Amino acid sequence: MDLSTTYLGLTLKSPLVPSASPLSEDIDNIKRMEDAGAAAVVMHSLFEEQIIHERLELEHHLSYGTESYAESLNFFPEPEEFNVGPEEYLEHIRKAKEQVQIPIIGSLNGHTPGGWVEYARLIEEAGADALELNIYYIPTDLDKPGGEIEKEYLQVFEAVKKEVSIPVAVKLSPFFSNLAHMAKRLDEAGANGLVLFNRFYQPDIDLEEMAIKPRILLSTPHALRLPMRWIAILYGRIQADLAATSGIHKSQDAIKMLMVGARVTMLCSVLLRYGIDYIRVIEEGMQQWMAEHEYESVKQMQGSMSQLKCPDPGAYERAQYMRALQSYRPAHEL
Repeated sequence: MDLSTTYLGLTLKSPLVPSASPLSEDIDNIKRMEDAGAAAVVMHSLFEEQIIHERLELEHHLSYGTESYAESLNFFPEPEEFNVGPEEYLEHIRKAKEQVQIPIIGSLNGHTPGGWVEYARLIEEAGADALELNIYYIPTDLDKPGGEIEKEYLQVFEAVKKEVSIPVAVKLSPFFSNLAHMAKRLDEAGANGLVLFNRFYQPDIDLEEMAIKPRILLSTPHALRLPMRWIAILYGRIQADLAATSGIHKSQDAIKMLMVGARVTMLCSVLLRYGIDYIRVIEEGMQQWMAEHEYESVKQMQGSMSQLKCPDPGAYERAQYMRALQSYRPAHEL
């Protein structure tokens, strides 16, 4: 059974790739991922704020003389909130490349153009085979139109792309007025891949402490519907490779993503929930399903159920919305 695929110019033994998560902060975990069947690993992210903290010594400068402006002290994360600094991150990539044979994909998380993008070049020099750019931006300016936000995304990408020769993928959120157009603009700007989708973690309120606190909710299989739809729509219409992330918990989930056109299927929540060895369970399930349905390779199924190739292209747009509503019956009527 040929599970091989290509992504960002890399030939991978399978489409199963652990996405950026705390699991990759430990070299032994990366080795376990390789042993369990991971075809590549996306490293945990290096954040723009980490680099700013180190370069400008913001902890000192922001705290000096700001006693009367307490809100300013909370603008940036405290240094202890970061597990590693920028230099440690680069060394971590070097060690990972020394100890595993699978490709290592670096991850930069930021939202503004600036000097921090030179770390893209340093990540390349550390040995990363590719780079995933995670643009995490919550626009709150009431006077800023969507076109300006899209322009800022492109500026960040172009600044990073200029620094490196390795392939660059952009991890996007679905929150664009026209996601298809945004994907096309990034594709035309030279993005080697698009990762759909970034999960924007929402804050919660601690009612006892009356404080806003982060609270991570792992994804469920229901989350795969959104990236599945958009990968199906974009497949064959842009040149960039498409990577699926969010909601992939079973072998059937991975197969669905491949059928709509994904080159790779990224795993995170399922590994945090069930452990790294669960990669092997998903791979074995894929092989069994492919054998039962007479598929000889992953390439044979890729894109077969995309909007371009499926028997009912309208199913990915408004027609399916109407059918879903018309076919649903409340439980008390059954």
